[in-house]
Amino acid sequence: MISSELLPICIAGEWRLGGGDVYESLYPATGESIARLKAASLVDVEEAIVRADHAFRTSGWAQRLPHERAAVLHRVAQLIREEGESLAQKQRLDNGKPISETRNLVASAAGTFQFFAAALETLEETITPSRGAFVTMSVHEPMGVVAAITPWNSPIASEAQKLAPALAAGNAVVVKSAEVTPLMALELARICEKAGVPKGIVSVLPGKGSVIGDAITKHPLVKRVSFTDGTTTGKHIAHIAADKMMPVSLELGGKSPTMVLEDADLDHAVNGVFYGIFSSSGESCIAGSRLFVARSIYDEFLTRLAEGANALRVGDPASEQTQMGPLITAKHREAPRSTVKHREGIERYVDLGVSEGGRIRTGGVRPHGAGYDKGYFYKPTIIEGLDNSARISQEEIFGPVLVAMPFNDEESLIAQANDSVYALAAGIWSRDFKRAWKLGRAVQAGTVWVNTYKQFSVSTPFGGWRDSGLGREKGREGIFQYMEQKSMYWGTNEQPLPWAN
Repeated sequence: MISSELLPICIAGEWRLGGGDVYESLYPATGESIARLKAASLVDVEEAIVRADHAFRTSGWAQRLPHERAAVLHRVAQLIREEGESLAQKQRLDNGKPISETRNLVASAAGTFQFFAAALETLEETITPSRGAFVTMSVHEPMGVVAAITPWNSPIASEAQKLAPALAAGNAVVVKSAEVTPLMALELARICEKAGVPKGIVSVLPGKGSVIGDAITKHPLVKRVSFTDGTTTGKHIAHIAADKMMPVSLELGGKSPTMVLEDADLDHAVNGVFYGIFSSSGESCIAGSRLFVARSIYDEFLTRLAEGANALRVGDPASEQTQMGPLITAKHREAPRSTVKHREGIERYVDLGVSEGGRIRTGGVRPHGAGYDKGYFYKPTIIEGLDNSARISQEEIFGPVLVAMPFNDEESLIAQANDSVYALAAGIWSRDFKRAWKLGRAVQAGTVWVNTYKQFSVSTPFGGWRDSGLGREKGREGIFQYMEQKSMYWGTNEQPLPWAN
C-alpha cells in the first residue's frame, strides 16, 4: 500500500479531498490497496468547471502566443521524462500492466506533449482565395472549458492524448479519470502545474462515470467532450451532446479482424497476432480479437499460435520478464453484464463460446499457484470452431480471448471482416503488396496495419467508424479538434457598398 492517507484531488488548481465517497485503488496483481481517496462530488464538478471558465477568461493562457504555450508543453514532456521510472512504477500499481509496458506508456505521454508543442509552434492560419474586394482568412480560437473522460486500460497515455492538444489550443481542461485508475491523471495535473500551466486551467475529478462524467458532460460551460471507453456510454454522451449542440470525439469499442493470407511470413504473422490480442492482457480497444486464417495454412498457424500462447509469461507486473499481467478487476474477469464497460465478464464469455459450439484450443482458465491466487489473472485463450455470427465473434470481450476462423477466398474474407457493428482497426499479413493494398482499402476500419499490428504514432490521426466512434485524435489536426474555426473578411473596396446608396 502506498499510503493510508487520503489522496487529494485537483479541483481547478486546489489540491484537497473530494467531497464524494471514500474508495480504494487496488493493485490488480494482488488485490491490495495502493491508494485511498475521496471521489469528486457534484459540488466539486460545479466548482471545478466554473473556476476553469474563470481561469480560461482571466489567466492569460488562451492569449499567450503559440510558442509561449508550446514552451510550457515542452517543459511538461521534460518533467515526465525526468520522473519516468517513478511514473511507470505508479502506473504499474494503478492498473497492473507489466513494467516494460508502463515504461512505454510514460514515454508515449512525454512524446505526445512534445509533438503537440512542436505542432503548436508551427501551426498556421490560412488566407483563403479572394472572391471580391476583400481579403479572407480562416483562423482558429480556443473553445473555453473542455472535458477529457479517460479509460482505465492505458491511463497516462490516453490522458496525454487529450490533455496535450486541449492545452495547446489554449483551453481549460477538466479530466474525469477512470474510477479504478485515478493516479496517473493526478500526476499529470501536478506536472502541468510544475511546468507553468496557470492555476485553474487543469482539474482532475475521479469518480463514477455515471455520476461525475454525466454531470461534466451536461454542464453548460463545457464546450467539448473527448471520451474514450465503451460504446454504450459513448452513445449516451452523443445524445447529451446533440441536445447541447456540442462537438464530441468518441473513441469506443472494437472487434478488430486480423487476416493472415496464405502467402504471409508466418514468423512475423504469429508474433504480430500474439501481440495484437494478448499484450495489455487483451484489454485494448484495438485488440485483434477476430482471427481469419487462409484454410490452406490454418492448422499449421493455429498450432504455432497455441504453442506460443502456452509459452507466454503471465505473472508479476513488476518482473522485467512478464509479458502479460492481470486483468483490471475481479469483476471484469467474472462479473455479469452491467459492470465494467457494460460487458459480460471474460469467463462468462468463454463459457458462452463453448455453449455456442466453440472449442478451447488453449487457455480458458485461471492460472494457479503462488503469485496468482490473489490477483485477477487469466490465461491467454484461443477458441475455434465458431463462425463470425457467434456472439463472441461479434461482441467486444476486452480480454485475452481470440476467436480463430478459417476462410476460403478473399471475397468471403472481406465480407466477414466487415460484418461487425465495430470498425476501429484491422490487421493484414501478406507478402503481396498489391493484395494487401486491395484488402486494406476494402476493409472498413479507422486504422489498418499491414505486416505489423498495434503500432502507433502521435503524428497519425486515430479513430473509428460506426459503433467504434466519431472524430479523430492525434496528428497536427488534433489541436483543431479543441478549437472553433472563424472566418474573417477584410474589406479592400475604395467605395462604400453600393446597396445602401
